[in-house]
Amino acid sequence: MSDIKILIVEDHVKMADSISKGLEESGFKTEVAYDGFIGKRLADANEYNLIMLDVNLPQINGYELCAGIRKKNPDVPIIMLTALGSTDDKLLGFEKGADDYIVKPFEFRELIARIKALLKRSQSEMQSHTLLKVADLVIDLDSKSVTRGDKAIELTAKEFSLLEYLVRNKGRVISKADIAEKIWNINFDTGTNVIEVYVNFLRKKIDRNFPVKLIHTQIGMGYVLKEAAPNAD
Repeated sequence: MSDIKILIVEDHVKMADSISKGLEESGFKTEVAYDGFIGKRLADANEYNLIMLDVNLPQINGYELCAGIRKKNPDVPIIMLTALGSTDDKLLGFEKGADDYIVKPFEFRELIARIKALLKRSQSEMQSHTLLKVADLVIDLDSKSVTRGDKAIELTAKEFSLLEYLVRNKGRVISKADIAEKIWNINFDTGTNVIEVYVNFLRKKIDRNFPVKLIHTQIGMGYVLKEAAPNAD
């Protein structure tokens, strides 16, 4: 893993240095920025395999920084690492393009597990086929673009990941636990409605203006992406 390079943007110097030391002891290379402006400069100037961001950063906050990085680099895995742990905070992080969201305090071995999972998924996506198709829905994995019929559909990074996962499992019922593990890299928490929220986001963009619906709910089991007759439930 000595060729894996991680950028840590964290204004708490002791924590940043502790994370950096722990990651390097685990075989990663790291660079540290103590404010959002320096973090942006480093992210713009260098190639990283993964980026970790605090939210409450001087100069540029983590949400703004995440959105800016994601706009320039749609593929780099981004982890938000912050004390802000409400559902709204997490939703905002995912909306800005984060791939994962870890709340402080955290177990360092969990952080390592999340990093490895994201790196593995990122590598797998790079090796996957360029286009995924279901009915008139087309996902371009290189450009991270989605079209249905002749209409371009704008998705956030997390919406794109969820749609890709559903398409790759076309016809198979996917449980909320599966989605939580594969898309959010977490154990499913029955107290959160994040998954329902994101499925509804996708439905509004993918299905609402089309007669043939693709995303369906299997009550008590999960969700399935499949072609169905017009106006089918």
